[in-house]
Amino acid sequence: MSPSSALNRDIARAVDRIDTAPAFTEADAEALNAKFAGASTQALLAAVLRERLVGRVAVVSSFGAESAVLLHLVASIDPATPVLFLDTLRHFPETLAYRDLLIARLGLTGVINLTPDAEVLAARDEAKLRWSYDPDGCCEIRKVVPLAKAMAGFDASITGRKGFQSDTRAGLPRFEIDRADAAGRLKVNPLASWSAEDIAAYFAEHDLPAHPLVAEGYPSIGCSPCTSKVAPGEDPRAGRWRGWDKTECGIHLPGQEGPDGDLPPEFDPVF
Repeated sequence: MSPSSALNRDIARAVDRIDTAPAFTEADAEALNAKFAGASTQALLAAVLRERLVGRVAVVSSFGAESAVLLHLVASIDPATPVLFLDTLRHFPETLAYRDLLIARLGLTGVINLTPDAEVLAARDEAKLRWSYDPDGCCEIRKVVPLAKAMAGFDASITGRKGFQSDTRAGLPRFEIDRADAAGRLKVNPLASWSAEDIAAYFAEHDLPAHPLVAEGYPSIGCSPCTSKVAPGEDPRAGRWRGWDKTECGIHLPGQEGPDGDLPPEFDPVF
């Protein structure tokens, strides 16, 4: 049996496993990274979406500054792909309008808006000020928990993360185990190796509309209370949770584990 045939067999077994119990292994992620080394982003997405290579998949999108690229790529393959949008109820109005614009422009028919539990908000953030003294807790109830519940129906997620976005995302692989998920689901990062120039070129080539806040100095856009403008030369994500020792909301780890298996020191799980 050729190495390629053996790899396809092993990946098929991984998919068979998750049909009954979603549980990918590090070896599965490594095999997928090897299989798609040098493959185009379009080829990777076609295998994941059309061939269901990793089972039931949902895109997780913030409809933020660069989201249109991944959403356009996905829509060109299957516009009915489930797209999970975490409506935290604290987004900029511009983000919600941009979401609606992209849905219409790209013909996306599988967008699912996830909102936090009303009773939990009433009990833990009635004044809507938790972000100001406990941003991890705010992210937990508005993002982490709603997404975890939604992902119970899927085997893997597709993200728009890219290695250039911050130091904690450098070296991001295309396939990885979602360590924020106890079920061992797979996380697919089709744009992991794309550069800022690649993103800009794709926007221009396909005449994609820009998020209206990008022109105002917001290269990375989250909830309005925790997003600020970024000065020239700053890390693109410097405006997220400015003043806090926090780089991610909790649905993504801020980086890869070190050689000893330790997580980066700035990662403090909230679940």
